[in-house]
Amino acid sequence: MTRFFLSVGFFAALSVGVGFLMSGNDSFDWGMALGLFALALAGEGLRLWIRRGRAGSRQSSEI
Repeated sequence: MTRFFLSVGFFAALSVGVGFLMSGNDSFDWGMALGLFALALAGEGLRLWIRRGRAGSRQSSEI
């Protein structure tokens, strides 16, 4: 779970940086930053879901 929070924090900082770079002289580009962050969050959620699914399928019901 720590890796999840570290990667989400990294992508949040990266999204803010890209938002500032894409804004130029205008105000902060919220659409670009939030879109990139949503994409990164969806990817990390999918990775976590697949990883938990694989771990659950390895468990046996036999004792």
